[in-house]
Amino acid sequence: MPKQFELLVWDWDGTLMDSAATIVASIQAASRDIGADEPSDEAARHIIGLGLNEAIAALFPDMEIPDYHRLAERYRVHFMAQDAGIPLFAGAEEAIREFHAAGFLLAVATGKGRRGLDRVLDHTGLRPYFHATRCADESFSKPHPQMLLELMERLGTTPDKTLMIGDTSHDLQMAVNAGVPSLGAAYGAHPRDGLEEFAPLACAENFGELHRWLRENA
Repeated sequence: MPKQFELLVWDWDGTLMDSAATIVASIQAASRDIGADEPSDEAARHIIGLGLNEAIAALFPDMEIPDYHRLAERYRVHFMAQDAGIPLFAGAEEAIREFHAAGFLLAVATGKGRRGLDRVLDHTGLRPYFHATRCADESFSKPHPQMLLELMERLGTTPDKTLMIGDTSHDLQMAVNAGVPSLGAAYGAHPRDGLEEFAPLACAENFGELHRWLRENA
């Protein structure tokens, strides 16, 4: 396995875990709970990858603060009722184990909060394979480059030796903002044409294709 990169930074939802539909349904259910206008599937998918606060602000820019907090709480209730049953994409667990064994540094940069990421890392058993993680509630939300910059500093890598892997324009724009190359996961929350605007090295149509690209090029 050739080593073009030292650090592979993974988004979580929609890249490693097949959770986009659950996120959309949870946002829509939460909006109904508080009597807010229900966002379309497309609008709800677009905010995947942002921190929860930023996602709500983008979907409901005129929402009053009390409703904002109610919506966030209802979203957490709906999502947490289902998150233990959300699967990783087929082959994702094996890929993470493989790249770890091959000597890559592995990290996660996610719009999840810390509690949510810790819960899913433990549930999937993947915690031991990641050398560092960053979450939206302990950093600026994507597409701000802070998460990538902190991961590179923590793990002692440079932008040219780091690869950001994600399924949303927020992931790939964060990579651009940090001066880091990217790989698009076009099977996730955002369509391929939106990802290609940020000039990723490639866009994979399924996780198997993404895995093969990394084997051959990373």
